[in-house]
Amino acid sequence: MKLSKQNIKSIVMPLAMIVGALLCRPLAVVETATHNMLTPLLIAAMLFITFCRIELRDMRLSIIHLWMLLIQFLGSIGVYYVVLPLFGEAVSEGAMICVLAPIAMAAVVIGGMLGANVTTMVTYSLLCNLVTAIVAPFILHAFGNGTCTFMGIFGRVAPTLIAPFIVAQILRITWRRAADWVASHSSFSFYLWLISLVLVLGRTTAFIIDTQADIVIEIELALIALVLCILQFWLGRKLGDIYGDKVTGGQSVGQKNTILAVWMSLNFLNPIASIAPTAYIVWQNFVNSYQIYVFNRNKNRANQ
Repeated sequence: MKLSKQNIKSIVMPLAMIVGALLCRPLAVVETATHNMLTPLLIAAMLFITFCRIELRDMRLSIIHLWMLLIQFLGSIGVYYVVLPLFGEAVSEGAMICVLAPIAMAAVVIGGMLGANVTTMVTYSLLCNLVTAIVAPFILHAFGNGTCTFMGIFGRVAPTLIAPFIVAQILRITWRRAADWVASHSSFSFYLWLISLVLVLGRTTAFIIDTQADIVIEIELALIALVLCILQFWLGRKLGDIYGDKVTGGQSVGQKNTILAVWMSLNFLNPIASIAPTAYIVWQNFVNSYQIYVFNRNKNRANQ
């Protein structure tokens, strides 16, 4: 029974993506009816479950956090200038935003499933999103329309990332038994993530279908996103291997807050560039599905 549950977890993510794509129109209606609040609420809920496991005193900054931030910010500028002469401004902006986007809210959940150091990832998640809110406006001002602000980005990440962390820590201090009970049911966050994945893929599919753009540019943006997705996961795992945690490095560098990236693209860059982070949603979840499959396969073999 244990093995069958692990095998099911290996395939439900791609199945959730297929369901989301097939039901894109009804799901888009649901998201609109809830004023696009359903997905952020699901993400906040699953982060709250994960954060209940974290001891505040165990959170420490590490040199690996600095390297990952450098990859994010310097890498985004470098990618822009590499892609610009080859594919033009729209594609280069799409490539830039795929690197500039901070770590995904759900990366901590997926990382925990794969055996990452959750405390290290939570520390980086909070740090990365805060630093992104400070640094990204300068980069988007230089390469975009110049209207991005700290509060604009911070207001997008605070409700779904910082608020659940604060509530979880208050619960740990005031009602430790309840926090421990929530933490003991951390596997429930995976199923919340599946629901949010269906919703995100539904909205993503509808967005791609409705986008009025040259098909060649759309393909170029999707392929650039694929290359950058694989490259960032690979680079993150290599960096993590140096510091003894490949999974933390891979998830922290490779899994992006694509919802925030799409929003930044639509508001501060060429709107067509948003196709790249939209496609990145698909690619990073295929990568995560494969990683979960390999992790469970190796776990099964070890138990035999």
